[in-house]
Amino acid sequence: MDKLGANPANSCPLTPLGFLERAATVFGDCPSVVYHDTVFTWSQTHRRCLRLASALVSLGISRGDIVSVLLPNVPAMYEMHFGVPMSGAVLNTINTRLDARTVSVLLRHSGSKLVFVDPASLPLIRDVLRQLPPGHPAPRVVPVEDPHETEFPAAPPGTLTYERLLETKGDPEFAWVRPASEWEPMILNYTSGTTSAPKGVVHCHRGIFLVAVDSLVEWAMPPRPTYLWTLPMFHANGWSFPWGMAVVGGTNVCLRRVDAGEVYATMARRGVSHLCGAPVVLNMLANAPEAVRRPLPGKVRILTAGAPPPAAVLHRTESIGFDVTHGYGLTETAGLVVCCAWKGEWNKLPASERARLKARQGVRTPGMAEVDIIDGETGRGVPRDGSTMGEIVLRGGCLMLGYLKDEEATRAAIRDDGWFYTGDVGVMHPDGYIEIRDRSKDVIISGGENISSVEVESVLYNHPAVNEAAVVARPDEFWGETPCAFLSLKEGSAGAVTADSVMAWCREHMPRYMVPKTVVFRAELPKTSTGKIQKYVLRNLAKEMGPTRKGASSSSKM
Repeated sequence: MDKLGANPANSCPLTPLGFLERAATVFGDCPSVVYHDTVFTWSQTHRRCLRLASALVSLGISRGDIVSVLLPNVPAMYEMHFGVPMSGAVLNTINTRLDARTVSVLLRHSGSKLVFVDPASLPLIRDVLRQLPPGHPAPRVVPVEDPHETEFPAAPPGTLTYERLLETKGDPEFAWVRPASEWEPMILNYTSGTTSAPKGVVHCHRGIFLVAVDSLVEWAMPPRPTYLWTLPMFHANGWSFPWGMAVVGGTNVCLRRVDAGEVYATMARRGVSHLCGAPVVLNMLANAPEAVRRPLPGKVRILTAGAPPPAAVLHRTESIGFDVTHGYGLTETAGLVVCCAWKGEWNKLPASERARLKARQGVRTPGMAEVDIIDGETGRGVPRDGSTMGEIVLRGGCLMLGYLKDEEATRAAIRDDGWFYTGDVGVMHPDGYIEIRDRSKDVIISGGENISSVEVESVLYNHPAVNEAAVVARPDEFWGETPCAFLSLKEGSAGAVTADSVMAWCREHMPRYMVPKTVVFRAELPKTSTGKIQKYVLRNLAKEMGPTRKGASSSSKM
C-alpha cells in the first residue's frame, strides 16, 4: 500500500464552484434566487455566473486579480460568489456601511482591479476614488442596476452596467477557470470593524469547500430549503451559505433591507424555512411589535453567531416558535466551526435552563480537527471546570491562509505550536462544551478580579426594560477599572428607568464586584452592519468620561 497515493484521478483540487454545475443539472428548473417578483432558476443562475466570469476575462481580469463588490443582498451579490472566482479572480466583498476613507484604504491595500457597485453606493464610491493617493490606479467601476429601487437614477446612456456587461460580453458556455491548486486564493475578506484596524483575510478554494459542506452537515440542512438572506453576504460571505445553497438546491430569498416587519412578511409570503443572523436579529424579531408579527409558516430554523447571544434573547426568540441553533466562527474561519450541538435529554429541562445551555458556543463541527482553550501562561489546556478562563484556539482545514501583506499579524495568529489563536476568552465546561466569556481586550480587571463583560451583559438582558446592553471597562481611581454599562431601553421605558435603579437591580442578580459603577443610556448602541456592537467605540467613550472615584457611581444619557 505504500506505493499507492495521489494520482490525477483522485487529487483534483477541491473547489465549491463545481456545486453550481451540479445544481443546474439536478435542480435546473427549481427556483434559485428570488427578489421581489423576480425569480431565477438554478439553470439561469448557472448561465448568468458563466456570463459574469466570461465578461470579467474579456475585461482583462486574470487569475489572482482582486474584484471588489459593494452590494446588499440582491441577486447580483449571490452571482458574484460563483462568477468572480470562476474567472480566476479573487472575490472581495466590502461592507456597504463603511465610510469612504475606510473603503479607499481597503481598495488600495487589496490592489482591486474592478468594483461592482450598488446604486445606493455610487456617491460613496465617487468619494472613495477621490481619496485614493495620487498615482494609484483606480479600479474600474461597474454599476449594478436595481429596477425595484426607483429612487436611484438610471445609469447614463453608454455606461457599462452589470446587466449590459452580461449581455454584451458574457458567454453562457464559457469554460470557467478551474484552480490549478486547491490552495489558490479564492476569497479576500476584511475583518468586520469591531476593531479599528481591519485585516485582509485570505481563504483558498479548499477551505471554502470544506466549511460550506461542514455547515450543511452540522445544521442538518434538508434538500431544497427556502433560505432568507437576513445575514449580509458581505459578512464572511454569508458564513459560506451562498455556496452551500447550491449543494442542496435551496431557494435564496434576497432582502435589500432587514427590518422586523419585512422579515415576518417575507417569511409568511415565501414559506421561509431557514435564516441566519447575529443575536441583534433575534432581538429584533423577539421584540417586534405585535402589529408587524405574522404567524410563522412552519418551523423556522435560525442559525445565530457573531456575538455571544444572551440566554434571555434566546428564550424570547424560541418562545415565538423559532428553532435556534447557536454557533461560533470568525472571518478567519470562513464560517461556523463550533456549534452548540443539542442533546435530546436537554429538552426535558425548564426553558430558562435550555436557553442557558444553548447560549454556550459548544463543540467543534465535524470538519474541524481540534478546538481547545489554552492557558496563556502555561500553554496547556485549561481544566474542564466552567470557570478557568483561557484563549480559544482552533485547528482545521477551513482556517485562512493568512492576512494579506501582513506577515507579523499572520505569525501572531497562526503560531509555531500549530494553533490559530482567536483572541476570544472562554471556559471549558465539564461536558466538553466551550463558552465565550469575552474578547481578550474586553476582560475587565477590577481590583485583581477578572470580570467577563459578556457575563454582566447576559444578566442585564434579563432586566425587563433593557433592549440592548454592552459593558466595557472605565478607568477607576481605586480599582484600576470598573464595569461601565451602555444600555438602550425598550420602547416606552425611557424616563421610567434610572441608573440607580439598574444598579440596584444588578446588585440583586450578580456578585457586587461585577455590578456596573456607571450606567449610560443611549437611544441605540453603535454596531457594525452585521449587528456586532462596536465595543472599541464604547471603550473610547468610557475613557473620555475619565476615571470614577472611590465609592462613586454615575449615569448619563448620550
